[in-house]
Amino acid sequence: MYCCPFLLTTSPISFASQLSHLPHFFPFKRSVISHSLNAIFLSNFAFFRQLKKRAIEDLEVVKFSLFLVGSLLNVGEIRWSTSFNRRALNAESPRVLNVSSPKALNVLSTKPLCFTSSRVYHRLGWVSRLFPVLILIGALISFIILLHGGYIYVLPSLSQAFYGHGVLKFNDSSNVCDIFDGSWVIDDDYPLYNASDCPFAEQGFNCLGNGRKDRDYLKWRWKPKNCDIPRFNVHNVLEMLRDKRIVFVGDSMSRTQWESLICLLMTGVEDKKSVYEVNGNKITKRIRFLGVRFTSFNFTIEFFRSVFLVQHGWMPRHAPKRVRSTLKLDKLDDVSNEWINADVLIFNTGQWWVPGKLFETGCYFQVGNSVKLGMSIPAAFKMALGTWASWVENTIDTNRTLVFFRTFEPSHWSEKSRRFCNVTQNPLLDTEGRDQSIFSETIFEVIKNTTVPITVLQVTSMSAFRRDAHVGGWSDNPTVPDCSHWCLPGLPDIWNEIFLSYLLADYGLPAVNGKQCEFILFLISLLSASFICNLFSAQFDMYVPT
Repeated sequence: MYCCPFLLTTSPISFASQLSHLPHFFPFKRSVISHSLNAIFLSNFAFFRQLKKRAIEDLEVVKFSLFLVGSLLNVGEIRWSTSFNRRALNAESPRVLNVSSPKALNVLSTKPLCFTSSRVYHRLGWVSRLFPVLILIGALISFIILLHGGYIYVLPSLSQAFYGHGVLKFNDSSNVCDIFDGSWVIDDDYPLYNASDCPFAEQGFNCLGNGRKDRDYLKWRWKPKNCDIPRFNVHNVLEMLRDKRIVFVGDSMSRTQWESLICLLMTGVEDKKSVYEVNGNKITKRIRFLGVRFTSFNFTIEFFRSVFLVQHGWMPRHAPKRVRSTLKLDKLDDVSNEWINADVLIFNTGQWWVPGKLFETGCYFQVGNSVKLGMSIPAAFKMALGTWASWVENTIDTNRTLVFFRTFEPSHWSEKSRRFCNVTQNPLLDTEGRDQSIFSETIFEVIKNTTVPITVLQVTSMSAFRRDAHVGGWSDNPTVPDCSHWCLPGLPDIWNEIFLSYLLADYGLPAVNGKQCEFILFLISLLSASFICNLFSAQFDMYVPT
């Protein structure tokens, strides 16, 4: 039995060229089938790596598909020359058969082994006429498999809307989704990681590790009314963030979200040692800069501690005695130059804009050389945000950098003295007025008037229900209750899922990860090779008289 493999080429142009100028085939023995299959697999891998590298756009895919279909239809026009059939049936030059074949070694028959029989000639003539049709059918089947695999794996940005992994999936025909208008629902797929297995989760936020017994607070997922937040797919996100720089800027709440994102992504990294803090620092609240690098994917996730976003300076000359320091509302933080070249910026401020962190510590507001002793905190907050917004407009290239601002997250102290913290087992049924914040309203007002695109992550309302998600008495210092910060895993993971859904909408899903690509290419190559080889084998079986 003989086989002729159908060798695919490494580019669509040469592939189509072979289809439209298919030469006379030559039979190969079984001993070379394995080498032929290897050639098929290698050529397919090269072809799809080229597709992945080029990142073909949707329109180009349609054009390319039509081009392939047209090339495949040309196969039907192939005409086998009569000289080929005559050579195959010439009694003077019969083909040498494999003597190990029982059909070839028919010791009971005295008929010479040649192909001059009229019966054999008739059968071969029928096969020759049918052969192009069979090739066309096989090629079309292979092409359909190829196209489907490409849409699902090679170009998932085209299929993500159907599978709900990359963009918001709408639940009704209105196509209007306020992702922050929804409710909390139980989901047994949560939590998405274990903080004890993540070296970048601060011990003070690891409530389970610090003795919390109930686990109900871990099982809640945010469900918008008219759509669904895409399920977290760590491999897609890791590929999406490849070669990028993600920067968080803000207070300890921003650091918590930073830690949460790192722990989420580490669940998809095989070599945990390839993820490390760039300066070898331990995660603490006092360090102004922390950066974690994911070596395998060549991206970093950084955190800059800037609790007010504007400069905090010492007491100016001739200031009243009660003034110990000032916030320079017209100057952004002196480390702001470090934020410029990021691919994604996520800002946050609010927790420190309270009298206990300002006036009671002798910190007042300054504009130019003038100290504003009578300026209120809301007015100062608005001016500081205006300074930040001007810096973004004049400094950040928003064609390259995506800018986010996460709103104020409410605390759940039982009274204003912040001495009593009552953590519940389940979310509240009512926000108790905590969904309203002057800081969040100011953020919306300032960003609405900017001339560059800035995405607001409005987490105030959704977080107002989550009295159950606070650290409470399960921190690294249980004698000091905490109804401001959040447990990890917990609420900050949901913030990050929403944040990542926006990134997926902007960047799109990666073309394909390596394992998916190799697996689908192996299946396509195996099916193509198996079909063509069996087809040729069936034809050559007809050469042998029974």
